[in-house]
Amino acid sequence: MTYIIAEPCIDLKDSACVDVCPVDCIYTEDEDNQYFIHPDECIDCAACEPVCPVVAIFAEDDVPEEWRSFIDLNYEYFGLTR
Repeated sequence: MTYIIAEPCIDLKDSACVDVCPVDCIYTEDEDNQYFIHPDECIDCAACEPVCPVVAIFAEDDVPEEWRSFIDLNYEYFGLTR
């Protein structure tokens, strides 16, 4: 299981999650409007979840229904499928 960054992160891009990630698996480009967690690199440590100021990070199985589309979006960002 990986962690997913959902809608509350859009256009905010607070880097608190990046700063605490022990494996540097959270990515973004300047033109992106949010961060993405690489599902193959994430070690499921959950360090990122409590530091998110807008409660945008969820374990994949716990993503709220209204933001479930962000799961596929996250995988697609890295050219992966789940």
